[in-house]
Amino acid sequence: CCTSRPKMDTAEEADICRVCRSEGTQDRPLYHPCVCTGSIKFIHQECLLQWLKHSRKEYCELCQHRFAFTPIYSPDMPSRLPVQDIFTGLLTSVGTAVRYWFHYTLVAFSWLGLVPLTACRIYKCLFAGSVSSLLTLPLDLLSTQNLLADCLQGCFVVACTLGAFISLVWLREQIVHGGAPQWLEQNPPPLVPHGPAPADQVPAGNDGQAPAVGPPDRPPDHLAPADPPEAENLGDEADLDDDDDVRVQDGNNGEDLNWNALEWERAAEELTWERMLGLDGSLVFLEHVFWVVSLNALFILVFAFCPYHIGHFWVAGLGLGDSMKASHFEGLITTILGYVLLAGALILCHALASLVSFQRSRHLLGVCYIVVKVSLLVVMEIGLFPLICGWWLDICSLEMFDATLKDRQQSLASSPGTTMFLHWLVGMVYVFYLASFILLLREVLRPGVLWFLRNLNDPDFNPVQEMIHLAVYRHLRRFILSVVVFGSIVLLMLWLPIRAIKVLFPTFLPYNVMLYSDAPVSELSLELLLLQVVLPALLEQGHTRQWLKKLVHAWTFTAGYVLDLHSYLLGEHEDHHNQINNNLAGRHNNRFPGVGEGLHAAHQALLRQAGPVGVRPYHRPVHFPLKIALLLTFMCVSLLLASLLCLTLPVCAGRWLMSLWMGPVLVHELYTAASGLYVCWLAIRAATVVLSWMPQGPSAIMLKVHEWMLTLLKALVLALVLAGLVPLLLGLLFELVIVAPLRPLDQTPLFSPWQDWALGVLHAKIIAAITLMGPQWWLKAVIEQVYANGLRNMDLRVIVQGLAAPVVCILLLALSIPYTISKGITPLLGVQPEMQTLVERRIYPFLLMLLTLLVVLTFQIRQFRRLYEHIKNDKYLVGQRLVNYERRAGRTTAASPFSSSS
Repeated sequence: CCTSRPKMDTAEEADICRVCRSEGTQDRPLYHPCVCTGSIKFIHQECLLQWLKHSRKEYCELCQHRFAFTPIYSPDMPSRLPVQDIFTGLLTSVGTAVRYWFHYTLVAFSWLGLVPLTACRIYKCLFAGSVSSLLTLPLDLLSTQNLLADCLQGCFVVACTLGAFISLVWLREQIVHGGAPQWLEQNPPPLVPHGPAPADQVPAGNDGQAPAVGPPDRPPDHLAPADPPEAENLGDEADLDDDDDVRVQDGNNGEDLNWNALEWERAAEELTWERMLGLDGSLVFLEHVFWVVSLNALFILVFAFCPYHIGHFWVAGLGLGDSMKASHFEGLITTILGYVLLAGALILCHALASLVSFQRSRHLLGVCYIVVKVSLLVVMEIGLFPLICGWWLDICSLEMFDATLKDRQQSLASSPGTTMFLHWLVGMVYVFYLASFILLLREVLRPGVLWFLRNLNDPDFNPVQEMIHLAVYRHLRRFILSVVVFGSIVLLMLWLPIRAIKVLFPTFLPYNVMLYSDAPVSELSLELLLLQVVLPALLEQGHTRQWLKKLVHAWTFTAGYVLDLHSYLLGEHEDHHNQINNNLAGRHNNRFPGVGEGLHAAHQALLRQAGPVGVRPYHRPVHFPLKIALLLTFMCVSLLLASLLCLTLPVCAGRWLMSLWMGPVLVHELYTAASGLYVCWLAIRAATVVLSWMPQGPSAIMLKVHEWMLTLLKALVLALVLAGLVPLLLGLLFELVIVAPLRPLDQTPLFSPWQDWALGVLHAKIIAAITLMGPQWWLKAVIEQVYANGLRNMDLRVIVQGLAAPVVCILLLALSIPYTISKGITPLLGVQPEMQTLVERRIYPFLLMLLTLLVVLTFQIRQFRRLYEHIKNDKYLVGQRLVNYERRAGRTTAASPFSSSS
């Protein structure tokens, strides 16, 4: 017992591997490669390599110390590699690089040259209108004339064809998942006992159709609360659901029962973007190039050539060729007319196929009609409607800019495409912001007040499904109603305020929007300053929408109590909801007299389908129609006054500020309006902040004022450095490096500090954005820390020491070193004045080129060292030995065991 006890202690105290738990031997010694101590200190090299290969890490997971390996080379390795080995390895690397270069050049030529060029040449050949163009198409494809222009035009054609293909696939998914219209079904579904009632037995909604309700036995959560037009859409969706049920019961008809989903998933896994585009090094992409070219030719023939010539035949037959040419968009209008005629022809063919019971032809013609119908409706909703709004906005605002319709006609005749695009863009912005305002109204008003407007936030709202299922005349009626509503709003908020301004303030209009080349301040600099600094700083503030929402709520609250419509506009209080819901069934029959047939039917449908979770009930006061009319009048007057205030107050404030700064010089009204709007926003923001501090007492207000004064003082100091000094130095350096060397030597350069500062602001913003998107380094870390701290928690010392001081020092060195060389060292050499001027003008770009060359040489030297190590490891490396961690030696240099093969 006494002799066995020491042996047990010795066994317990022996060093073992922390992976395999065995002792070290002469062939497999133990190493301690990291900071860990105790029973996990030692490990075999083979165990560590196996664990690193499994975990794919190069450091210890406990102490985070990176493992180090020392390479073991062959004994016959020379001290320096022979030139032959270096030259062979260099040739191998160059050959690999050339092979990759040829492959990627072929990829770029195929996708950026061959595909667009063939698409453009095929497009021109088809629309040439002669048989000779078809015969000479192969020669035209090989022609080298107008390559760049044809490639650019071909890129647009390819984008259109790919967009049409993706739209067709997406429309097919919409038809499959949302259901096809009932008239498209080959076998009409039988009448369901619990189906929706016929249209003539249900009260009509605002669109003249039945707001059909789902089946009575359907779960209650299947019907979401909606406004009357949305209830109508729900009725359509209820019909679709019934069709879906019938289609599911007969879902296996026409499908391949042997279809294997796993094979399709495997094919999707194999086909990646790299393989499809040819970026994986294979030549499979040539097949994809061929299919894309064929797809382009097919889509150009089907979706452009055929509709255009159908419309062209009718235009020529009716003698409208001169009118089409005068419109400046003969091709587009003729193609749209061809689509309209094609839709009518498809309707007739579908009716004939239905009469003779050709089910497959009937179904195919119906699908083609849906495609044409949805395409025309999309063009009408996204293209024509914003264009009409943009032109109406321009016409109603002509007096604001002292313009006439003749000026617009001249601009349209000189550049029709640009004029139309600008008007479409303005109309699109107007539609977007008005739709956003309507969404904000829905958040304030009682659900059901805006029953006549579609809710864009409704998850069940799907405009594509409406385009598929609703009739064309209903879309036309909605389109006309939208044009009337949006046009009336433009009249109310633009044309009438302008007329009022001309009467009340005769000298206020017109706005100055002319650009003057002899102005002391460059318009380009002001535009960059406005678009990059002022407006983003104003729009990024998160208080504008909340202020507008509170303003709308206050107006609604006031108007509701003045006209006794508070319950109708905002709803009852929560404590009265239960009582109102109990009395709802006995009261809804006599609450709508005199409102109108459509309004009565809509509210009836809402009350029947929504229940207590739908439209909130309200108390109907006496003389309800009269009060609604007074409410609309009050709303129109309020909108008129608000528009009048927005058109005058910011411009007046901006003109006053600009007059204090620049004197009597005329400035673009866009800049005066932007500066005045920003000043008004600051005043409103300060007023709201002070009002929020009022309940806390004078002492708290003084304390907060002291804190904000200190914060504003810090912000002012940082603004002078980061927004003043740094952009000025950056703009001056840019002008000395880029702009000044481009001027003639006999011309004295003139520097404008204001323009340099404005351009420097833009350059600083671009550099900051690129830095934040780039890799992690000290400048990115400091900028991220400044953004994270914000305005209130800014650390002036960290920002100055970590960001401002290094950047300013670098810019000052970049400006002063070349100046010192050109002004101090060059005259000592006794050069001629012409050479002195040449050095002063070219010293900045010369030093920049020299610095760039040094960076490139440093990079190439590093690459050559890596190539040298790679060649040496490939030829002479026989293994690697794990390095023990030594506390006295400090941190050892780490090398990955997987960097080179042993």
